[in-house]
Amino acid sequence: MPAYRPLLLTGGPAVGKTVTGRGLAQSTERCAYIDVDDVRQLVKSGGAAPWEGEEGRAQHVLGVRNAAALAANFSADGFNVTMSDVIDAELLRLYRELVPDIMVIRLSISHAMARARAQTRRVYLTDQEFETLHRQQLPPLETDVDIEVSALALDAQIDAVRAAWLRV
Repeated sequence: MPAYRPLLLTGGPAVGKTVTGRGLAQSTERCAYIDVDDVRQLVKSGGAAPWEGEEGRAQHVLGVRNAAALAANFSADGFNVTMSDVIDAELLRLYRELVPDIMVIRLSISHAMARARAQTRRVYLTDQEFETLHRQQLPPLETDVDIEVSALALDAQIDAVRAAWLRV
């Protein structure tokens, strides 16, 4: 069975990180998917969102550390790993430190398309939170691959990410 580098998908809200990560995991032999939002939401009392000041940032870092530990455990047992998280340059450095062989792919779409996609799903973010997360993705990140997905249907998006994941 082929073993692939652990994969982190990042990008702004509504870019398709979760559906792409899940789709890859479901169609890749022996593969786990870690949604880092779900890892952070394990905190049931005193939880803070990443944009909620110092405590939110500390919990986002904790989520990265916990996701990295899960990825290491899955990898050690022979599973391929896909993950998704909205990150900045500091969190990217932390992922690279904790998951040394990680491949990071950033998915991007226009702000207007992100808004349109976000309106088709249940509301998780306020307008202000959406804008904050979208702006966070504007500065360049030292990712391995950037993929513009505006013109891609979901299957094509998954195929484009898989091709990049397997190529590098």
